Amino acid sequence: MKNFYYILSWVGLAGICSLSPVSGHGQTSLKAKLQAVMASEPTFSGVVLVAKNGRTLFHQAYGTRDINTGESLRRDDIFELASVSKQFTASIIIGLQEDGQLSYDDPVEKYVDIPYPGIRIRHLLNHTSGLPDYQAVMDKYWDKSKVAGNPDILAYLKRYAPPALFKPGERFEYSNTGYVVLASIAEAITGMDFIELCRSRIFKAAGMHGADIRTNEVKNKLSRFARGHVWVESRQRLVRADSFPSSDYTIWLGNRKGPGRVSARAKDLLAWDRALQEAKLQGTKSGTEAWRSGVLNDGTATGYGFGWFLSKSAKGERVIWHDGDNPGYKTMFRRYPERGHTIIVLSNNYPAGFDRLIQRLEAAL
Repeated sequence: MKNFYYILSWVGLAGICSLSPVSGHGQTSLKAKLQAVMASEPTFSGVVLVAKNGRTLFHQAYGTRDINTGESLRRDDIFELASVSKQFTASIIIGLQEDGQLSYDDPVEKYVDIPYPGIRIRHLLNHTSGLPDYQAVMDKYWDKSKVAGNPDILAYLKRYAPPALFKPGERFEYSNTGYVVLASIAEAITGMDFIELCRSRIFKAAGMHGADIRTNEVKNKLSRFARGHVWVESRQRLVRADSFPSSDYTIWLGNRKGPGRVSARAKDLLAWDRALQEAKLQGTKSGTEAWRSGVLNDGTATGYGFGWFLSKSAKGERVIWHDGDNPGYKTMFRRYPERGHTIIVLSNNYPAGFDRLIQRLEAAL
C-alpha cells in the first residue's frame, strides 16, 4: 500500500487551483461533487477538465509533473494522449473523403503497398481489417539503434508478411497497424507529411495551440511537459516510466504516425470538443459517419466508429469516447452529446483507480 507521504506529495498544493468562474447553485453543487470525487482518489496525478457545451465547469491539476524534480503539475501542462490520437487520424481521412479525394470503400492497395488484399479504408477506420500487429514485427526484426517511421513499418510488413489475423470484416480487433496505414494513405493522397496535415487541418484550425506530434527530443526541451510515472512495488515509490525498458519502443518507433504520439493540454482537447460540436472544420462535418458503429460481415455491430468507441452511460445515454495509454500515462476523453457534457482526464501516473475515477466523474454529472 502506498504510504501517506507518497499520497501527500502527489495531491500537494497543485490540486488547489482556481476554477473557471461559473454562477448558479446547481453549478456550485456540481463543483463540490467533482471536488469530492477527486478527494476520493488521492493517488491520482494529472489534470481533470469537465465542460458543458464547450464551457468549462471544472478544471484542476493534481500531483507532480516530474518525480525527479518534485515540480507540481499545472492545468496547462502537456500530456501524451496515446490512442486518443486516433480520432485526429480519422478526422484527416474524413476530411479527404469530404474533398472527394477518397472513398471509405476504396481498397487500401490503391494507395499503399501492403501484402493483405481485400482491405478497405473503412476496415482500417473501425478496426475490422485483420492486419497483424506491426509492433511485434518491428520488435523482432528492426535494428533498435535506429528510429522507425511509417515507411519502415510498411516495408517490414511487406518483407516479413506475418499472416493476417482474420479476413476483412470478420471481426473487430483493435489495430494500431490500421491507423499507421491510414496516416500513410493520407500522405500518399496529399503529398504532405502527416504531421503537417494534423497541424494545418486540425490543431491550428481548432485553436489547439499546445497540441502537436512531437519527437522525444522536442518533448525533452518542453518545460511544461508532464512526465509519465509508474509505481514500482519493490521500491515502494514512483519512478519515471522512461527509465524502464518497457518504454524503449517509444524511442525506436519514435517516428510512427497515425495510432498515437499526439501530445496536448486538457484545454486543447476542449478546443477540439468545441470544433466537433460546431462541425465547421474539415473532417468534423461528417461526424454522424464517425459516430456510427461499424458492422461486421454477419451484421454484428462493433461499437466502434471512425476513431471513437460508442457506448451507453449507466443511465442509458449515448457516450462517444476514446481512451489511451502509454507507459506511465492514461488518458480519457468522453463526450455526452445528448446533454453536452465532456469529461477530459489526463494522468501521468496511471493510477489503479483510474476506471473508478471515470465512473465517479460520470455519476457526479
